[in-house]
Amino acid sequence: MASTTTPRALTDIRQEAQSLERRARLRKSVNTTLTYALMTALAIFFLFPIVVMVVSSLKPDDQITSDMRSINAFIPRNTTTSNYSCPDYNQPGSACSPDGTNAGLFERMPFGRVFFNTVFITTSIVALGLIVNSMAAYSLARLRWFGRRPLLTLIIALIIIPFEAIAVPLLLQLRDFPWITDAGWLNTYHVQIFPFVADAFSIFLFYQFFIGIPRDFDEAARVDGANPFSIYFRIILPLSRPVFATVAILQFLTHWGSYLWPLMSTASAGLEIRPLPVAMQIFFGQAPRQWGDIMAFATLATVPVLLVFLMFQKWFIRSVAASGVKG
Repeated sequence: MASTTTPRALTDIRQEAQSLERRARLRKSVNTTLTYALMTALAIFFLFPIVVMVVSSLKPDDQITSDMRSINAFIPRNTTTSNYSCPDYNQPGSACSPDGTNAGLFERMPFGRVFFNTVFITTSIVALGLIVNSMAAYSLARLRWFGRRPLLTLIIALIIIPFEAIAVPLLLQLRDFPWITDAGWLNTYHVQIFPFVADAFSIFLFYQFFIGIPRDFDEAARVDGANPFSIYFRIILPLSRPVFATVAILQFLTHWGSYLWPLMSTASAGLEIRPLPVAMQIFFGQAPRQWGDIMAFATLATVPVLLVFLMFQKWFIRSVAASGVKG
């Protein structure tokens, strides 16, 4: 005989289900709260040095050293812009330099020229690299030609070679390398740009993304009479904005903070062609050492990096997420 369920039993089952659902929602809420709390704590922890740097750039030198011992290092007090610029620092009774000795960053160094050098060198490498590396990866991923796979293997192998291992041979090679003028390669802009346009890691990132694009697009375009260049510019590029943003961010970060190669290749040049990292080391060694000016220099060198990441972070995250789904 079939068993029957009493109304009381149905009520108990319904209440038990509701209780399980409430506990599941509570568990999910607790996990979400803990996750966000941990992420917030980590974000604050990693932001501490940046906050101290920015706040210190707006304080007098004596207050910077005294505030480092307490929470006041994170609090702007007695703010001043004299660390950035103090045009009348040498005038007696100057508001930003009462003793007439402390000049600002812009008075002690041609920061505008150095900043322009860094922007010009970095954007040139990134812009040219996006074109060259993406076209190389397109050829390796979408076209069929003899020797393609051995070349791809060689490019991947080049990724593991540190730049420090080839810096000196590259410098000796470029020292006698011909150029269109008698100036040569050393102590110039182009010695800081062209050796880094082609990048093995960037080619590999583009290659990994391009092979994930369905080949049906290529076949349909060929049926309509498109050649490989048309397919690259009209189909591949519009679909590849996330990987372009990722490569742009990584290359920008790498070359914005480049120090070793500019120091070696422009050893006989002045600050007219040198980038920020080299100029900052020179500035740090100047006397008298003023921590407020140093913090101002570091702040102005850091802000562009943060802005570039904020501009491209949506595409960067989308590229990482797409790679994770495909991988």
